[in-house]
Amino acid sequence: MAGVLLLVAGCNSGNSAQVRQVPIQQNWELQPGVAVGEHRIAGGLGDISIEMSGDRVYAPFDGQLEANDVDGCYVFSSPEVPAYLFRLCGLRSPKLGRVKRGTHIGSADFLQFAALRRQPDGNWTMVEPANEVLQRVLSPQDIRVGGGEG
Repeated sequence: MAGVLLLVAGCNSGNSAQVRQVPIQQNWELQPGVAVGEHRIAGGLGDISIEMSGDRVYAPFDGQLEANDVDGCYVFSSPEVPAYLFRLCGLRSPKLGRVKRGTHIGSADFLQFAALRRQPDGNWTMVEPANEVLQRVLSPQDIRVGGGEG
């Protein structure tokens, strides 16, 4: 079980800061502060928050970008990974519809990225996104995972 320290300070200027240990049972590789390419992860465990500073976001596979029922969020799906959906929140000027891998699909100051996996009952659950998928979302490079031709 991994532990995370959380500093809790009051609004006054006194030196009464407390340190609170918060145990988290789920330990993901992509933790706040870790860099993916040139972008720093700002949050994790669920949606991954990525500091983008207005940079472009790219389609990780050939697929489709659609509006989501969560305001300000979009869902990317691909027949290449049919058991997964990728939710992108904070995307500006999204290019909705069918897109090719590596296509610029929008930009963001902060991108909230979530990988969702279809369960046997048809519901979706959040899973940790693969670093390779995030690399594809953050870079226009045509990166082939699993030894394919580039």
